[in-house]
Amino acid sequence: MGTVDFDVFDADNHYYEAPDAFTRHLDPRMQKRAMQWADVDGRRRLVVAGRINRFIPNPQFDPVARPGCLDDYFRGRSPADDIRGAFGQLEPISPAYRDRDARIAVMDQQGITGCFMFPTLGVGMEEALVADPDAAHAAFRAFNRWVDEDWGLHFQDRIFGAPYLTLLDPDQALDEARWAVEQGCRVVVMRAGPIMHPSGGRSPGDPLYDPMWAVLADAGVTVAYHSGEAGYGRYVVDWGESAEFEAFRRTPLYGILTSDRAISDTIAALICHGVFDRFPSLRVATIESGSEWVHPLIKKLAKAHSMTPGAFTVDPVERLRSNVWVAPYYEDDIRHLADAIGSGHVLFGSDWPHAEGLADPKSFVDDLSGFSDDEIHQIMRTNAEALSVPPS
Repeated sequence: MGTVDFDVFDADNHYYEAPDAFTRHLDPRMQKRAMQWADVDGRRRLVVAGRINRFIPNPQFDPVARPGCLDDYFRGRSPADDIRGAFGQLEPISPAYRDRDARIAVMDQQGITGCFMFPTLGVGMEEALVADPDAAHAAFRAFNRWVDEDWGLHFQDRIFGAPYLTLLDPDQALDEARWAVEQGCRVVVMRAGPIMHPSGGRSPGDPLYDPMWAVLADAGVTVAYHSGEAGYGRYVVDWGESAEFEAFRRTPLYGILTSDRAISDTIAALICHGVFDRFPSLRVATIESGSEWVHPLIKKLAKAHSMTPGAFTVDPVERLRSNVWVAPYYEDDIRHLADAIGSGHVLFGSDWPHAEGLADPKSFVDDLSGFSDDEIHQIMRTNAEALSVPPS
């Protein structure tokens, strides 16, 4: 285990979805428009909106990669032209990846008092459904009932399952936010990027979404933007490459152009379009999106404020520092991040049990050199723990 002598709160844990996560509660009339399984060339494949979906090459997750097996790869110590070589031997799926009681037992062993629990497959599904908002909302409505049923939205006040909110239809998004609050939800998850309704792109700061933001803000629900398929491949097309997203398989240019654009643009839109002005108690956390985007965005916000001060009611940099929490990658310069936004807004996330995460969640502390004991306690526990309860 890591060197911390206290239990920690992990802001980035994952399950591996059960095969019926999207279909168990899905209206049968929506299956062909949303999710279904099909046998293709001897393999079980996930079909979304009538097309084989490749976001996750192995969407049934059995066998699955060992937690943390890509640690050296992501630290740049073990480059691999063939990503399969970096993964190594796959393992049978563990009960702790799909059963909340088994997960609690593992959390006890790991010294984790609580965690935010996010999708693996689910964060890559919205892009395939953007052309059919009703199907998208039906799919995620069904998915959220599965999350509540299998994991719980506040199981033992230790596992906080995050319902997924798609904003394609403002009215349906509002209904789902109300449902989540009624179930005692503490955190919701959304995808970063513009809302790509068939009629055109929208900002999450469009006043159409104010009723939804009001419901979440009034209930003290934390809004997590977790990385996934953000649809930014559309910009790669302009450079002559394919927009298709498949986890761990992308060209160097695809990675460079899309790695943190979506989250930076989204936080900028929330600030510039006044979401935090209208809902100053709203708390937003960025998860598994790294932190290298933070300093450039602060610089851009400061310049925008100096050039057009009348466009802001509050200094936009201070808005970021007051309303946004950031979970950096463990390989990031975390001290640099804390100097920019304050250690009270830095979150520890292990990404367990994903291959690109940490095999031992507490070992995140090994990357906190230069931090005081009080700052380490904030980052490893109290910052995220505070986001799991409504502000007093």
